[in-house]
Amino acid sequence: MSSKPEPKDVHQLNGTGPAASPCSSDGPGREPLAETSEFLGPDGAGVEVVVIESRANAKGVREEDALLENGSQSNESDDVSTDHGPAPPSPLKETSFSIGLQVLFPFLLAGFGTVAAGMVLDIVQHWEVFQKVTEVFILVPALLGLKGNLEMTLASRLSTAANIGHMDTPKELWRMITGNMALIQVQATVVGFLASIAAVVFGWIPDGHFSIPHAFLLCASSVATAFIASLVLGMIMIGVIIGSRKIGINPDNVATPIAASLGDLITLALLSGISWGLYLEKDNWQYIYPLVCVFFVALLPVWVVLARRSPATREVLYSGWEPVIIAMAISSVGGLILDKTVSDPNFAGMAVFTPVINGVGGNLVAVQASRISTFLHMNGMPGENSEQVPRRCPSPCTTFFSPDVNSRSARVLFLLVVPGHLVFLYTISCMQGGHTTLTLIFIIFYMTAALLQVLILLYIADWMVHWMWGRGLDPDNFSIPYLTALGDLLGTGLLALSFHVLWLIGDRDTDVGD
Repeated sequence: MSSKPEPKDVHQLNGTGPAASPCSSDGPGREPLAETSEFLGPDGAGVEVVVIESRANAKGVREEDALLENGSQSNESDDVSTDHGPAPPSPLKETSFSIGLQVLFPFLLAGFGTVAAGMVLDIVQHWEVFQKVTEVFILVPALLGLKGNLEMTLASRLSTAANIGHMDTPKELWRMITGNMALIQVQATVVGFLASIAAVVFGWIPDGHFSIPHAFLLCASSVATAFIASLVLGMIMIGVIIGSRKIGINPDNVATPIAASLGDLITLALLSGISWGLYLEKDNWQYIYPLVCVFFVALLPVWVVLARRSPATREVLYSGWEPVIIAMAISSVGGLILDKTVSDPNFAGMAVFTPVINGVGGNLVAVQASRISTFLHMNGMPGENSEQVPRRCPSPCTTFFSPDVNSRSARVLFLLVVPGHLVFLYTISCMQGGHTTLTLIFIIFYMTAALLQVLILLYIADWMVHWMWGRGLDPDNFSIPYLTALGDLLGTGLLALSFHVLWLIGDRDTDVGD
């Protein structure tokens, strides 16, 4: 041990201020300046002990940062640490194969859930309540989209919290659960009520006919469906995220698809059953329908109080209304398209495919948005790390062909579209769903619509998440509602266009309208 410090260390040993924290290094891989003269004896003894401890602490911080990255960084680390041993690789570092493997099973599970929802819609479209109160069709994309807006946003928010360590202790976990569950109940009740108003308005504008009993029926059905579906799906999502963290799977890859695996089916089944049950009480509508609405609205103060107790949800409670309300309006436009096409005998087979194409597009873009948001959260808070935010709208080449991990995940998700939809179409055909024979030309038109939908959604997600982040908005709360609503509108519109073109060219083998 040398009693005289080296010349290059003199500037480190003559300070009189307090020791710097090992975490206060100027950059990644740079050693902190922890040693000061107050820790040294007259002969400089103890220098090496302090330096070794500082390096060990710095190495621990770097290893912790590597674990927090959770696979979001695909390139090799730029660590220039003076440690001779290589840093252990992150156990959750992701490649294209690992991303695809983790996403595949939840994606297929979610797809089969949308297939089941399509089969349910294909059956219930002939029920008397759907025939007499056709505005219920307008509620279908709005409420299915609301499930995506709330449950997928919840999944993205909790996935980010789990990845950055905000759910590690029982106290933090319980606070996140109660706050988020109360928050989605508030949003579900309010937006469900607004969705019924939108359905009444969109149903009244084309025909000019307004029915008070139908309006109350739509309101009661929408609010009850939104509340119960959000309660059930929220509990499922919390279990999925906690379980995925315990077994070492990135929640961003599995949470949002599993949120949709039963979401469409549960929501559509609840809407059909509740609306049918209320329709049977149409003779006593002046008592039953308002009572149902008042009951769920009266619970709002309880959920508001619980949501305000958690700092993570208090801000969303006040500022998170714009995206879900606008998304509901966008989905309602898709519902208007569905209402007008399903009522046309030439497009009767469209009902079974609408939840499938909308659900697949929404699931894939929600995974991508959640991943990009988590990647940005690893580097700071919204609006802080402006170097991560592109100055201009990204080009398609940057979104899909750059070497970074978000571009890699976009390619993986896009490549899942064709094989996934082929499996789902074959399943529908085997179950004899719909009124359409799966001919080659129908599959080509359907796949074109599905690919175009997902391509547009993934590109918009890349731009929207970074744009919101650069303006200080948390993409976990604001981006997914817009993206899933756009997925509903694009999916329904492109599917209706495909059916219309098939009808114009006279694809008789397709049996559209049988």
